[in-house]
Amino acid sequence: MKYSIDAQGKKLGRVCSEAASVLMGKNSPTFAKNKVADTKVEVSNVNLADISAEKKIKDIYVTYTGSRGGLNSETLASLIARRGISEVFRRAIYRMLPGNKLRDKRMLNLTIKE
Repeated sequence: MKYSIDAQGKKLGRVCSEAASVLMGKNSPTFAKNKVADTKVEVSNVNLADISAEKKIKDIYVTYTGSRGGLNSETLASLIARRGISEVFRRAIYRMLPGNKLRDKRMLNLTIKE
């Protein structure tokens, strides 16, 4: 089954929470939290999503390499400049899914188009 979401004019969090819910299979009558749903999710027009200028400055993404002094942080604007807007959506959806062994398998069912 294929599910498409148009992000044009919508907020980042609203689109990502809808995509995460569908990736988990919660829109299906045969929902089971221990199974990966067979639904493919396609998010389109992500470059036309409504992201405010204030959010681009204030949102900070923090990553840790695991070594001493390896704590890195960057703003949303610099992440978009470095990796593109689709990476922001991918990270948001990834963090909205439950952190278990099915998360990576569910993320394989996601496609993001700019």
